[in-house]
Amino acid sequence: MKEQSALKKVAEMARIADSYVSAWGDQASVEDETIERLLAALGYDTSSDEALLKSAEKKHKKDVLAPVLVVRDDEPVEVELNLGVSARESEFAWRLETEQGEVLEGYLQSQIVRDERKEGGSLVFALPAEIKWGYHKLIVTRKRRKAPYEMTLIVTPKACFKQSDIENGKKLWGPSVQLYTLRTPHNWGIGDFGDLKQLVGDIAARGGDFVGLNPIHSLFPANPEGASPYSPSSRRWLNIMYIDVSSVPEFALSVEAQQKVGSTEFQQRLQKAREIQHVNYSEVSDLKMAVLPLLFTEFKSRHLDKNTERAQAFLSFVEEGGESLLHQAAFDAMHKTLRDADEHMWGWPVFPEKYRRFDSAGSQKFIKDHKDLVELYMYLQWIADTQINEAQALAEEKGMTLGLYRDLAVGVADSGSETWADDGNLILDASIGAPPDVLGPLGQNWGLPPLNPEVLQATGYDAFVKLLRANMKHCGALRIDHVLGLLRLWWIPKGENATKGAYMYYPVQDMLAILALESHRFQCSVIGEDLGTVPDEIVDILRDAGVHSYKIFFFENHEDGSFIQPTDYAEQSMSALCTHDMPTLRGFWHCDDLKLGAELGLYPNEEQLAGLFDDRLECKQGILNTIRENNPQFLATGIGENAEWVPMDRYLAEGLQLHVAAGSSALLSVQLEDWLEMEKPVNIPGTVEEYPNWRRKLSVNLEDMFGREEVNHIAKRLTEVRDQASKK
Repeated sequence: MKEQSALKKVAEMARIADSYVSAWGDQASVEDETIERLLAALGYDTSSDEALLKSAEKKHKKDVLAPVLVVRDDEPVEVELNLGVSARESEFAWRLETEQGEVLEGYLQSQIVRDERKEGGSLVFALPAEIKWGYHKLIVTRKRRKAPYEMTLIVTPKACFKQSDIENGKKLWGPSVQLYTLRTPHNWGIGDFGDLKQLVGDIAARGGDFVGLNPIHSLFPANPEGASPYSPSSRRWLNIMYIDVSSVPEFALSVEAQQKVGSTEFQQRLQKAREIQHVNYSEVSDLKMAVLPLLFTEFKSRHLDKNTERAQAFLSFVEEGGESLLHQAAFDAMHKTLRDADEHMWGWPVFPEKYRRFDSAGSQKFIKDHKDLVELYMYLQWIADTQINEAQALAEEKGMTLGLYRDLAVGVADSGSETWADDGNLILDASIGAPPDVLGPLGQNWGLPPLNPEVLQATGYDAFVKLLRANMKHCGALRIDHVLGLLRLWWIPKGENATKGAYMYYPVQDMLAILALESHRFQCSVIGEDLGTVPDEIVDILRDAGVHSYKIFFFENHEDGSFIQPTDYAEQSMSALCTHDMPTLRGFWHCDDLKLGAELGLYPNEEQLAGLFDDRLECKQGILNTIRENNPQFLATGIGENAEWVPMDRYLAEGLQLHVAAGSSALLSVQLEDWLEMEKPVNIPGTVEEYPNWRRKLSVNLEDMFGREEVNHIAKRLTEVRDQASKK
């Protein structure tokens, strides 16, 4: 067997795969140039084979004590020491300082489990078994050596938290909504946290146990048209456009704000922003940012200057937010200032040189000179945080099992606050995406820089822990978009297209263990969006970690094209008919997505399009047959047998929803769009300019919707059918 090349050898050490199984089932190999560029992005010296091997040796040289060890309940806590054969065991002692404040200590030699040093291995000793969950500090001292060796020891539960209702087999349902699509007579042209509270009340009253949300991460207030919730500026802060302005306590106190909002001109603008069918983000931003600064001024004079209780609540929020909150607020303040002067300032890569990094002297001076503006954005984060917290508190008060479920996007935009202030957690010379597949022969490049797995381990997974904490606040469940990314992500060198990528593998067991620990701390269950090309090895890993799988009815079929019975879905899953990346039920059934795709030029030729129409008809026929065979009671009389002649109406839509509701998934997600028989999707993947993605609102406002007999009927039936499914 010929010796592995230096490049392949180092790729293996860095856990970059040099081949992968394509969507067509073939073994595809990765170009050497791709591997070389990704290694360079990770900080390896790729100038020559010799330099590469040398830099790899340096990077992978083992410390005496690894920086982090993650252990699940019931696993032995065995610690490896990388020592020479001559090191004497009697010279070492250990001390464990637990997160709870306990201290355990002992000598090494009484706890040695294995000594594999002669074979080039390590000296392994065991710690006591009963260590509580948490982030602990292990210190190993050696006689005559000044500095001790240190490690973060993380002890975690075996699996993620589940609410006792779920543990006891209760079947839950709720709608998944894109928050900006909600309409009410009092919002400011975009669904907001006030509307969310109203929806929570409406759904709770009808037996629903959760309201699912699109990612509500911070976007770019200075560039409001950058509206994709999946390209956030930071995943640790909130989108301040969702603030319900009139509910902010300072609004009732500010005469100036009330006069402004009460003026005829302002009221007319609000009316128009509400009435239009697509969110006009620029107008919403103009309206809200004309008033929110006035509320901050009011807050300063009434509270900050007098150090009231409310001021103290804000100051403790700022203290808790720490550096990360400062990054976000400073970025938003700077972006606004620069964009007001030049509208081409879309993100920090085009800022003046002196402002391109958070820690530059120029940026630090800007923060000092614009202290008030920076503080305004901190205040707005606090208001947003308070308002979403109120929505979750209301859900709990109304007895919902989960309340809100939040959505964690797979990455951050390469032009926002998180990358601007990054200190090595992200790889800025690469972005993530997906390899070519049947639907996308060119693959996908999402333009989101990935987390660096080597830095994650070196820092005890600090960035990952903080990310989970920020997103598990104020909710009962967290949906992790593209959860397969915990195992591997498709990395693409900066500036290349997605065909020139490779899979980078992550420490999946460690990350899932930490996910389980944080999920118990926040009492937040976890849903993993595991659609797309799913490697076999991850299925069992996710199941054992207590992560709910994601079952989309239309994708759950057998080899022969027939549909899998919803009663055969894994119990530990969330099922749904449609998602935000798919057509609505009506759009799907009437092939609106295919017609729209043809109009937008998404298909290379007529042949492929005709094939898609044929497939769709076959799929619809299969759906009708499945329901007729298994749940005929859900099909209204008069629904025909030949799919070609059966339209999608409220009766068929209800039959489909109840068919899935009668299944075994613990969670069932429905879409309000389907209750309103809407046709247009909210997002068409693969389009940017061609379609107004992330803007389409619901067709009616919440009061009207819940005043409709047919809406109350479907909600009531869902509750009944889920109750029956719970008893099975």
